[in-house]
Amino acid sequence: MVDDLLPALVELRRDIHAHPELGYKEHRTAALIAAQLRAIGCEVHEGIGGTGVVGVLRHGTSPRTIGLRADMDALPIEEEGAVAWRSTAPGAFHGCGHDGHVAMLLGAAQHLARTRRFDGTIHFIFQPAEEGLGGARAMVEDGLFTRFPCDRVFALHNWPDLPMGTIATRPGPIMGAADKFEIVLTGRGGHAAIPQDTPDAILAAAQLATQLNTIVARRIAPTASAVLSITRINGGHTHNVLPASVTLGGTVRTFDPAVQDTIEDALRAAAAGVAMANDVSFEVRYDRYYPATINHANAAAEALAAAATVGDACVAPEPAFTSEDFSFMLQACPGAYVWLGQARVDAPGVPLHHPHYDFNDAVLPIGIRLHVALAERHLAIG
Repeated sequence: MVDDLLPALVELRRDIHAHPELGYKEHRTAALIAAQLRAIGCEVHEGIGGTGVVGVLRHGTSPRTIGLRADMDALPIEEEGAVAWRSTAPGAFHGCGHDGHVAMLLGAAQHLARTRRFDGTIHFIFQPAEEGLGGARAMVEDGLFTRFPCDRVFALHNWPDLPMGTIATRPGPIMGAADKFEIVLTGRGGHAAIPQDTPDAILAAAQLATQLNTIVARRIAPTASAVLSITRINGGHTHNVLPASVTLGGTVRTFDPAVQDTIEDALRAAAAGVAMANDVSFEVRYDRYYPATINHANAAAEALAAAATVGDACVAPEPAFTSEDFSFMLQACPGAYVWLGQARVDAPGVPLHHPHYDFNDAVLPIGIRLHVALAERHLAIG
């Protein structure tokens, strides 16, 4: 039974929530996790990819292996909720539920350690720095799957858009690739009353913003999916001066590398064309910081089969444009990413990354059982 573990896990989850740590600074959280894993008899490895922790649990003689991953880091935003366990760290907040992910995976480790209904090796992977800093890539580059080989690797993420008890995943893309860009247009600057003597970087930026917003509509097939959003334009300080430079920044989200290539090429070409037409220079900085999260078909099928024994399993009808650095692990090892519904029936849903978000503790037993089902299914005895 999992239920007897829940009071301590709720307390642990809320303790982590009250003491959030940003990416690669999860020292307290990692130490807490390592102590919990040692207490149940796991072999513990620390400092992987920075502050990452891996607990190894073996039973039986099978060479089969599985990895189960939870992310540990908080977001760099202020919490505005009024819960008793609200953040005590200024500028840091568990607004994405990683505190719940840690508690669920530790609960699964505790349950599996005492029941031992599996034959093989389980690697409990606690990852740092998911929120934009590439902690999964750091762990992979630090030899994660060389040191801890996995036939399959799975990760759960709470999903406020789904009802509590609903578990969804899909083969193929499930989360988008995340790119960010910055374009600097530079003229000479001058008096606003004499525009004929000064290349106008603001006018060039306005033209470029309009042109960039046509790329998805006119360069990408209607059957494909992509988003390009300009999220900031900065330039100028007063009413009577044409600024020397203007900066545009934004994000691109895609699922197909070919579409990603087309958008980046078109963005660079648009910047060059607008710069030439307006007699300004340009610089483009384009960073593909997270690839698309692409589930392996067989692993997604395994996840759905395991989920059906725990809750209401369903195939997600479409991927999300939000990103996830578990994508780096899926590039190195077959596996699947799974959404775990957490919407309350008695309260309006609060989205991830919202300052009033809080993980729904009622989801803890569902997540624990899903982790356990994944492990016991892949490492079935007999």
